[in-house]
Amino acid sequence: MANYKYHLLVCGGTGCKASESDRIVNMLNNEIRENGLSSDAKVVTTGCFGFCEKGPIVKVLPDNTFYTRVTPEDSKEIVMEHLVKGRRVERLLYVDPETKKHITDSKHMGFYQKQIRIALRNCGFIDPENIDEAISRDAYIALGNVLAGMTPEETCNVVKESGLRGRGGGGFPTGLKWEITRKSQADQKYVVCNADEGDPGAFMDRSILEGDPHAVLEAMAICGWAIGATKGLIYIRAEYPLAIKRLKIAIDQAMEYGLLGKDIFGSGFDFEIELRYGAGAFVCGEETALIHSMEGSRGEPTFKPPFPSVEGYLGKPTNVNNVETFANIPVIFNKGAKWFASIGTERSKGTKVFALAGKINNVGLIEVPMGTTLREVIFEIGGGIKDGKAFKAVQTGGPSGGCLTQKHLDTPIEYDTLIEAGSMMGSGGMIVMDEDDCMVSVAKYYLDFTVEESCGKCSPCRIGNKRLHEMLETITKGEGTMETLDKLKTLSHVIKDTSLCGLGQTAPNPVLSTMDNFWEEYLEHVEGHKCRAGSCKSLMQYIIIPENCVGCTACARNCPVNCISGERKQLHVIDQTVCIKCGTCMEKCKFNAIEIV
Repeated sequence: MANYKYHLLVCGGTGCKASESDRIVNMLNNEIRENGLSSDAKVVTTGCFGFCEKGPIVKVLPDNTFYTRVTPEDSKEIVMEHLVKGRRVERLLYVDPETKKHITDSKHMGFYQKQIRIALRNCGFIDPENIDEAISRDAYIALGNVLAGMTPEETCNVVKESGLRGRGGGGFPTGLKWEITRKSQADQKYVVCNADEGDPGAFMDRSILEGDPHAVLEAMAICGWAIGATKGLIYIRAEYPLAIKRLKIAIDQAMEYGLLGKDIFGSGFDFEIELRYGAGAFVCGEETALIHSMEGSRGEPTFKPPFPSVEGYLGKPTNVNNVETFANIPVIFNKGAKWFASIGTERSKGTKVFALAGKINNVGLIEVPMGTTLREVIFEIGGGIKDGKAFKAVQTGGPSGGCLTQKHLDTPIEYDTLIEAGSMMGSGGMIVMDEDDCMVSVAKYYLDFTVEESCGKCSPCRIGNKRLHEMLETITKGEGTMETLDKLKTLSHVIKDTSLCGLGQTAPNPVLSTMDNFWEEYLEHVEGHKCRAGSCKSLMQYIIIPENCVGCTACARNCPVNCISGERKQLHVIDQTVCIKCGTCMEKCKFNAIEIV
C-alpha cells in the first residue's frame, strides 16, 4: 500500500453493497485510469465502517477524509477535485448536527469519539480478501507467539486473566470454558464458531466476518492449541453469502501461507477449519441445537449437563464461542490480558459491539467499553431520536431481552446491570423506540418471532408462547380484560421457569419488561380500549371534526369501503362498524377535518 500516494477505502459491507458501493468502486477505478492516476491511487474495498446511516462511505488516505452518502455519480468529482486538484468535495463531508460545520476526519465525529474498536479494529481499514493486509495489521502474530512459547494451560490462563466473557449472550467466562474443554479427555476435540446470528436488527457477527475474517480464523487456531483440538467448524447461516465468500477466501489464503493446516509455524500443531451452513433457525444459536444441526439432525436443544465442553459435536469435547468472542482473542494475546482487563468494569471486561437500530439518527455498528451508559449510546453516539421525537424505550438483547425506559438511561451497559434492570446483553442488538411505538404491540412483535422460531421440542415454549401471543392479540384488538393481564403475567413466569433452553426461558422477557415499565399502556388497551401510540388498528377511530368539515365529499368519494356518508356542503359522518382504518380519508381531506382518536 505504501507505493501509492492515495488510497480510497470504500465500504464493502452488505449494507453499502446494497447501495451500489460496487459501482462506486468500478467508477472510481475508471476515473483514476482515465486521468492517468493508476500509479498514484488505489481503490480498496473494505468491511463495514460502522456508520451505516451515512453510507456508502469512501475514506481517502493519507488525509483521512471521510465522505458520506456517496453515489456512483460522485466518483468523477472525488477523483477530479480531491486527487487531481487537491481539494475536498465539501458537499460529501459529514455535517455536525449541532455546529452545522463540515467535519473531514471521522476521529472528530460524535459517532466515533466514545468508541474503542477491538473486535472491529480492522473493519473499514483492510481489504478482507487480502491476507497481506491483515498481516500488516498484526494478524497471526498472536498465534505464532502462542505456538512458540506457551503451553495450552498458559494459553487458557491468559484468556481467564483477561476477564473476557462470551459475547453471544450468555456471558460465560471464556477462559473457564476453554479450560473445562482442555481438561476433558478424548481422542478428538473440536472448536466451533457460532456465526448463526438471528436476532432481528442484528448484524455484528456478519460485519466482523465480512470485514476481518482472519481475526476469527486466528482465534480459532489459538483455541484449538489451548484445548487440544485439531479441527474447527464455523456454523454460519446461508443467508450471509458475502461473509461466506470472504471466509472461504481467507481459509484458502491461510492454508496457502501455512497459517492453517499441517505443522503450523513448524510447531507440530495441526489445525483445519471447515464451514457448516445453517438454514436460519434462531434456535440454532443455542449451542446444543447448533451442534445437532451440524451433525445433520434437527436443530433442537438438549438438556445440560453434559455440556458441549464434555460431550459436544459427534459426542466429543467441543468449545463453542461466537464470532465477536473470537475476534477479541488475538488482541488479548498481542496487548496482554491486563490491558484488556483494564477496559470496561469490574464484572464485565473489554468492549461490546452493538447493532444500533430503530428510531435513532445514527443507525450503525458501534463498539463501546463495558460500562458505557445507555444515555451515552443513544444520545451521543446514536445522535438522539429521529425527527425530534421523544425517547420511549430501548430493546436490548433482541427477542430474549427486555424494553428499558427513560429511568434506565443512566444504566451502565454490562452483563449483570442489564439483567438487574429487566433486560439482558444478548448478542448485541439494540433497537430504539420513540413516542409513536405501542409497547403492547412491541411485545407482540417479539412473541410472534419467538413463536415462529421455537423448535417445538418442549411444551412450555411450543404451546405457552403461542398462548401468550394470542393474549397479546386479544389485548391489541381491545378485547382483553384484567383477567387476561393476570394470565399473561402468570403464564410468562411459568414459561421462564419450565422451558428447556434459553429461547423459551427468555421469550417472555419482552412481555414482562413492558408490563413492568408500561403497565398504564396495558390498562389503556384493556379498560379504555385506546392505544396512545395509534398503532393498534382495532383501537383506532377516524372521526370528522364538525367545525372543520366543509362537505367537499373528498373523503366519501375516495373511501374504499363507502363508510362515509353526508350531502355536499353538509357535515359528513364515518360509520365505525364498516371503517377499515386505511387512512385514505385523512390523506384526501384538505381541511384538516379528520383526526385519529
